[in-house]
Amino acid sequence: MFITLEGPEGSGKTSAVKIVVERLAKEGYSIIQTREPGGTPIAEQIRDVILDKANTALDPRAEALLYAASRRQHLVEKVWPAIKEGKIVICDRFLDSSLAYQGGARGLGVDEILNINLFATEGKWPDLTLLFDIDPRIGLERINKNANREVNRLDLEKLEFHLKVRETFLKLAKQYQDRYVIIDASMSIEEVAEATYKAIKDKLNAN
Repeated sequence: MFITLEGPEGSGKTSAVKIVVERLAKEGYSIIQTREPGGTPIAEQIRDVILDKANTALDPRAEALLYAASRRQHLVEKVWPAIKEGKIVICDRFLDSSLAYQGGARGLGVDEILNINLFATEGKWPDLTLLFDIDPRIGLERINKNANREVNRLDLEKLEFHLKVRETFLKLAKQYQDRYVIIDASMSIEEVAEATYKAIKDKLNAN
């Protein structure tokens, strides 16, 4: 099974899923936890280029293509082999992030970004996408308070950008209701983790 985690910056998805992965592993599930952009050595090198705060001249279309390139490498090297072995792959961000950030917030068009990525993914979609939904104002405030968190180029965008990201994610959740589950990320970390665990277990039990 392929599970992806999405949401605005500062939604707390990484912290919540860490708790859930430990719980599922104790139950005997074989889980690979990974992230985008990155996840493999080559894909991580592409991540460094995309998120480097010094790369302010990076063109939006070039940015979109770099995400797709990193995604392709990650799928071929890590995600698909693990799924073939019968493992559950939980990935922090995937195709929907490109649709929300580059398609929606950057204004390149969701359909245009989708076409680039369908080439990279060979038209394959996640089995389950968890959207950790939160008001971007709260998410950005969390980031500013967390001294240990990596601050990347996207964190430095204006509030308007992050509001468009959230708006696009919510539109995607309506469009792809069959694979989306919305998690209220404004809850406590324990409540978010519990809701995440339930969504994943429901999907596992349905298969």
